[in-house]
Amino acid sequence: MKRTYSVPEINSGSMADIAFLLITFFLMTTVIDQERGIAILLPAYTKTEPLPIHERNLFRVQINSNNQFMVEGEYRVSLAGLKEEVKKFVLNYGADPSFSENPEKAIVSLKADRGTNHAAYISALDQIQAAYYEIYAEQAGISPEQFRKLDLANPDERALYEKGKQGIPMNISIAEPTAIK
Repeated sequence: MKRTYSVPEINSGSMADIAFLLITFFLMTTVIDQERGIAILLPAYTKTEPLPIHERNLFRVQINSNNQFMVEGEYRVSLAGLKEEVKKFVLNYGADPSFSENPEKAIVSLKADRGTNHAAYISALDQIQAAYYEIYAEQAGISPEQFRKLDLANPDERALYEKGKQGIPMNISIAEPTAIK
């Protein structure tokens, strides 16, 4: 006698509901990281002819695609001492003819190749900005850390901030990257 077994069917009516609930659960509980860029205030675009810049007032920092630095035409292994050089360049007030005429005319130019590592670029930009913040802090009579933490909503701290920046604009020229050859 041969017996035939029937395979019981599984009711799949609620499978769509379960799948929908799982998708909803994962959408609600998943956290998507939001990348933040570099906070640099860009000026409004205006088409004007560039003003002539005297070579004396331009301090050049370049980074090639191998992350090698060239500061004022000299190759560097690292950026050690860059902050002090930028400060000396900006605060020259015409004393040394190889440095800027005054802080308002001093421009620090940062240029990189397209293949430059982000870490090398950011470290160079940080060194340049740190030099300016040290100058501002010295003018305000506080430490650079205290200057960076000033609350601009507070009128007293805002006045201290303005005192530090008085007469010395942060002239950093970030040039368009060059193509890798």
